[in-house]
Amino acid sequence: MHPSDTLWHSPEFRLYLGSTAFSGIAFAMQQLLLAWILIGILELPATQVGIIQAAVGIPGIFLMLLGGARADGIDPRSLLIQVYSFAPLLPLFLIGIINVEMLSIWSVLLWGLGMSVVISYSSPAQQAILNRVASRSVQKAVSAATAIGFMVQILGLGVAGTMDTLGLIPVLGFQALCIGLGAFAVRRLNPQAPLTNNSAPALRNISAGLKAIYQHKVIMQALAINFVSSVFNAGAFMTVFPFIIKRIYEGDALLLSMMMIFFFAGATTSNFLMIRLMPLARPGRIFLIMQFSRMVILGLMWIQAGFWLFAIATVAWGLNMGVTTTLARTIVQESASEEYRGRIMSVYSLGLLGSAPIGALMLGWIIETFGTLNALLPAMGISMILFVYGVLLSDVYHYESPRD
Repeated sequence: MHPSDTLWHSPEFRLYLGSTAFSGIAFAMQQLLLAWILIGILELPATQVGIIQAAVGIPGIFLMLLGGARADGIDPRSLLIQVYSFAPLLPLFLIGIINVEMLSIWSVLLWGLGMSVVISYSSPAQQAILNRVASRSVQKAVSAATAIGFMVQILGLGVAGTMDTLGLIPVLGFQALCIGLGAFAVRRLNPQAPLTNNSAPALRNISAGLKAIYQHKVIMQALAINFVSSVFNAGAFMTVFPFIIKRIYEGDALLLSMMMIFFFAGATTSNFLMIRLMPLARPGRIFLIMQFSRMVILGLMWIQAGFWLFAIATVAWGLNMGVTTTLARTIVQESASEEYRGRIMSVYSLGLLGSAPIGALMLGWIIETFGTLNALLPAMGISMILFVYGVLLSDVYHYESPRD
């Protein structure tokens, strides 16, 4: 039997997908919940929204590196159990605040910061486990895990989009339940021995991981491209996209959730297509071509030709993001040595999750200064620059996946 076939029959891999699915639902809800509470319920201007989103997300950058060092130094399964067991208290806290009618910027900031810590600290451990349960089918495992992640995001966004109809309390209750189920699923995974000496100081472990990245040119270049891209593209999706829905198309939370579902439906579709085509011999080339095509997609949104074209561009943006996210993770994950994988993947997660708040800080100011749609222009320009850099000045374009 081919190794990729045995992947789907592995109980460990199915348990892994189950744990990422439940936690993924809760984490997907977080993005829409935070954005709409700030924009639609508290009705804050874009500059304040950007500052709050940055304040919520930026601390996670440092915790992500610490989470990567911890994931290499202990059983990453036990780290996930600890984090997922604590996390349900956060939405329950906000439910209590709503019940006493004290919802404010500060209570939302505290809840959002707590959830950001949970997502950032747990992400490297979750990704480090993947290689151990995937055996030799890393590309297919990454694509399958990413596709499942996008699918559950659709479910999470659908539930979160009902907050105006059902109310925040039942939606937050569902978020707490999903995190609890994620903790239950990850408990059923087999314990895994740590790959490094856990007695070493965290700072030394982080430094060793950063040195390993610096010494591997393809990993360093792929991470750099992914980070810069995410600052403006993930930042645009997190901050600019909700304001386009509210201000340009006069939508509500339900319309925002529907459009985000369209986005992640495109991302899910692209990953299932890639599963059929994998393993890919030169994923770096496709990754860079997708950077270039994103400029065209965002250009369709910027010209504001009509809602139907905006919807088509949203799906195309999702298709594009599904490919780039999976291929960036594939290049890094299959290139990283086992000893440093958790720490290297923490830097990958930092680029994917930690960059968006930085973009939100800048893009919130651009929205109020130059207009909502014009906040898409930086992402369009950066996409072109990254394509040129990747093809002419980096080794990513020539990267070849290792063969069994």
